[in-house]
Amino acid sequence: MTGQYIVQGIFALAGITSLLAALFNWNWFFTTRNAQSIVRNVGHNRARLFYGILGIVLIGMATFFFIETQKTLGL
Repeated sequence: MTGQYIVQGIFALAGITSLLAALFNWNWFFTTRNAQSIVRNVGHNRARLFYGILGIVLIGMATFFFIETQKTLGL
């Protein structure tokens, strides 16, 4: 039971970080190895758009899973 909330929290935290990095153009985020592969392939502005959309999707998934967990538990 607690494991579900931990996973939901990880999804939410990753989504918030990704969305904020895209909005505020955090240099440290876009210079990491994983982000650099996206930046090289599509350019910096499209990478920001990609990570912004990814952040929204991850936050949405965390919210959806939280609501479904609450329904399953009958709360």
